[in-house]
Amino acid sequence: MPKKIIAANWKMNLLKSEANSLFNDLKNGLSPDNDINVIIFPPSIYLSEILEVNKSTFHIGAQNFHFEEKGAFTGEISAQQVKDLGCSYVLVGHSERREVFGETDDALLKKIKAALQAGLNVIYCIGESLGEREEGKHKEKIQSQIELLSSFNESELSKISIAYEPIWAIGTGITATPIQAEEMHAFIREVLLNLFSDKSAEKMSILYGGSCNENNAVELFKCSNIDGGLIGGASLKSKSFSQIVYSFE
Repeated sequence: MPKKIIAANWKMNLLKSEANSLFNDLKNGLSPDNDINVIIFPPSIYLSEILEVNKSTFHIGAQNFHFEEKGAFTGEISAQQVKDLGCSYVLVGHSERREVFGETDDALLKKIKAALQAGLNVIYCIGESLGEREEGKHKEKIQSQIELLSSFNESELSKISIAYEPIWAIGTGITATPIQAEEMHAFIREVLLNLFSDKSAEKMSILYGGSCNENNAVELFKCSNIDGGLIGGASLKSKSFSQIVYSFE
């Protein structure tokens, strides 16, 4: 069975005191079941401090990194540096990295390879725009993004999870209905089964990442192919995020 994962993507939010307060609230008040993996992705400037107080309560991850091991890349951090800090996860391919920062498929593939080489787990984000959905090209887009993983072996695939994020639902307050979300998650699973062994495809976690919140999480997580969520805005409030973690039945 795929792992159940709830990941908090804080993006470029929170000042230091706010980040520490939120993390401490989660650490002290959240006791998820052992079969639920909670991952926190703070801004990179807060990683060291949060890792120091985490004490293995949650998995901690980096929102971004460079695919080169080291060198003259001012302002960047490497996968090896992320791992050396104590992180266990990284995000790759988030729609904001693709659209705002122009990250290409070639760069994303290099990032996944660098993360795996460093011993990190990857949450690989995929998704379609509203235009692509309206034109009926959403499944074609999703399949091409999944095919980026086709060169990885079974061992490498075991360290990769997928987050499906309909771009039209991110930060808009619009959420795909459970039927729409399950349809796409089932399609993703089908593509994985066609590309890889049954074992790899069936074990890979597929998360929903389109404005999932405390009000819709229960219905979304009832869907058979939705294994958790990549949570944005709702992860910035401890009560909301905790309710989402406890939404699995």
